[in-house]
Amino acid sequence: MTTVAESQGLLMQLLDPSNRADPYPAYRRILQAGPLVVPDGNLVVFSSFQDCGDVLRHPSSASDRLKSTVAQREIAKGAQPRPFGQPGFLFLDPPDHTRLRRLAQQAFAPKRVKALEAGITSMVDSLLDDAAGAGHFDAIADLAYPLPVAVICRMLGVPIEDEPEFSRASALLAQGLDPFITFTGEVPDSFHVRMKAGHWLRGYIAALVEERRSVPREDVISALIAAEEDGDQLTTEEIVATCNLLLIAGHETTVNLIANAILAMLREPRHWTALAGDPDSAAAIIEETLRYDPPVQLAGRTAAEDMTIGDVVVPKGDTMMLLLAAAHRDPRALFDRPDVFDPSRDGIRHLAFGHGVHFCLGAPLARLEARVALSAVTARFPNATLAGEPVYKPNVTLRGMASLPVAP
Repeated sequence: MTTVAESQGLLMQLLDPSNRADPYPAYRRILQAGPLVVPDGNLVVFSSFQDCGDVLRHPSSASDRLKSTVAQREIAKGAQPRPFGQPGFLFLDPPDHTRLRRLAQQAFAPKRVKALEAGITSMVDSLLDDAAGAGHFDAIADLAYPLPVAVICRMLGVPIEDEPEFSRASALLAQGLDPFITFTGEVPDSFHVRMKAGHWLRGYIAALVEERRSVPREDVISALIAAEEDGDQLTTEEIVATCNLLLIAGHETTVNLIANAILAMLREPRHWTALAGDPDSAAAIIEETLRYDPPVQLAGRTAAEDMTIGDVVVPKGDTMMLLLAAAHRDPRALFDRPDVFDPSRDGIRHLAFGHGVHFCLGAPLARLEARVALSAVTARFPNATLAGEPVYKPNVTLRGMASLPVAP
């Protein structure tokens, strides 16, 4: 049995910036140690594929952090229950989650996503034209970042000229998903900066919502305003929370997916060459990237009731941290050579988009953007090579690169 001190030591390795470029040895050590129980922190950390899947499927597994013992303890001390206001439906539970997701998903119907393909293809071609003309290529700055940002801006109806400011706020809020407080019990120095960014972003979106109420357009904000089921419509606060979630999740994760796939293929050039010659193999590349180097490395849940996961009893109110990046390399899950990037492996499985009622609403769009981008970049630059080592952002949860130099 791993001691509390050993457990905390292992968890601190995940927060160590020196491990950001390659956190997988740390994940492997945690996976080998088994579930980590930190009673004083009301925390259990699961890392096996079976345990993570069981938590995601369990009916008492809650996404609303206010159900946690730690949150209730802080509220009793005078902390604001929801400092950023109404949360997105990803952080709510049924019936609230069910209602909000059902209304929001009307804006992400398969027909709507499919209609975006021609525009995405055009954007990718334009970005690659610019890269080819410049003679140099950064996979982040020149493709993986601008594509999802442009797509989500176009979908939401956000003016592209405002992109730098809301992207800065989005990046700060993405860091807020890191488990710093959960692992250490301390508030990070950047907390107040993120609070300011969060309130600015919500105010910005609220102004757009009011504009669309007066003058609707063909965008997601207008669709959310019009969405109705059995006489039920989203409130302004709910629309703001939903768009806030889509802005952050809608481009941070897709940037990571595209970039992680490019890096994995360039480190194993036969996969780059194979995709350049066969665009239909993009789907396997994407699914293996989601397993091998997932854009979302961990997820949190709260025990709404006493739960038993494997041999671990999780008391009501305890936080459960699921190390998805470790689970995806669990050899007990029948992953052959789990540390090897192999798109040809049989039956690629992963939990990258979650499971059950919280399965990612934007998964089809992320797969579409990645498929178009990856098949196009390999075809345009069939002899591309790495031109240097990637530089990683500080994020732990939404781990991703800030730059990835490529020689086209």
